Amino acid sequence: MGGWSGGLIGDTSMGALPGTTGRRRIYLMRHGHVDYTSYEVRVLGDPRLVHLTDMGREQAAAAGEALAEVPFDIALSSGLNRTNQTADIVLAAHPAPLALRHEPRLEEVHSGKFIPYATMEELNAGLTFTWERAGEPGARFFEGGEPFVDAYDRAVSAIEDLLATPGWANALVVAHEGINRLLLGWMCGTGPGAAIAFEQDLANINVLDFDMVPAEAGTGTIIQRRMIKAVNITPYAWLKAGLHLNSFEAIFTRPNVA
Repeated sequence: MGGWSGGLIGDTSMGALPGTTGRRRIYLMRHGHVDYTSYEVRVLGDPRLVHLTDMGREQAAAAGEALAEVPFDIALSSGLNRTNQTADIVLAAHPAPLALRHEPRLEEVHSGKFIPYATMEELNAGLTFTWERAGEPGARFFEGGEPFVDAYDRAVSAIEDLLATPGWANALVVAHEGINRLLLGWMCGTGPGAAIAFEQDLANINVLDFDMVPAEAGTGTIIQRRMIKAVNITPYAWLKAGLHLNSFEAIFTRPNVA
């Protein structure tokens, strides 16, 4: 499905989690494993083209099994192959058909070009250093890349528009490591500078709750409270056994590397 437009259109029936008066929940996921070293990516220099690997599909299936009993009312992805495929696998385990909506504002932070590197260690060091500076004025995702604050603003606006959309209590949102890190910083009220602290393993699940109250103007609702219920759950390795690499290191491993 194509893009979507959030916001209220005369309907103030917002929906809420059972037992609450205005609480809504977002299950925020990262896509499953992809191979950024694939021939397609290296030749065309565009990581946007990647698809899930077999490993990534298995990770997404584990998440789908874990989320099978969640009564999703709405589902969003960034619209890129890897998030669409992850969301489709998760929704396949859902008992009721649910159309996937695309939200381009949730696309990964843009690097401006394919990130050059000589070794995986060099790339991981560069990613770590870049994200450690995310909260500094003017900081960008590598030279020529998107300012972190711009990515932060677009991702937050996408979630705010989702929350302003009536008629749902549980939402699935499948996005990317960087975007999820920025959104978790927003949840804490600390902005982009907190992003480095939030590990986001492949096909992980974050559980975010929002208390919504009527706006003083009498139209629509506003966010009264943001709450993090769970962070970086990995159903294929609940206690992280065997997940010894950080998320920057793991995404650039070949699929056949343990």
